[in-house]
Amino acid sequence: MSIWKSKISTITPVEVEQRLQSGERLNIIDVREIDEIAEGKIKQARSIPLGTLENRLQDLNREQEYIMVCRSGGRSERACKVMQKNGFKVTNMVGGMLQWNGKISK
Repeated sequence: MSIWKSKISTITPVEVEQRLQSGERLNIIDVREIDEIAEGKIKQARSIPLGTLENRLQDLNREQEYIMVCRSGGRSERACKVMQKNGFKVTNMVGGMLQWNGKISK
């Protein structure tokens, strides 16, 4: 038996935007630092910087699925691994905010 968890699922920024535009309520977590968030984030995203994520897991619901976002997709992939290891259902938004063309809030 492999000690590795299942592969992390991915979603594109375009797919996230389409799902939001269709009215779907998504649980999005942006793991960028506060100064990066200040430049703009997906309106529905909750800010939890990667360095604080493990200490904030008790604030999240393991019954929900989360879409993880960062600047380019690397930190959010690491966040997915942390969350997956702790029993969460997660999807990584590949390309991160660099590829996001939807509305942002500041």
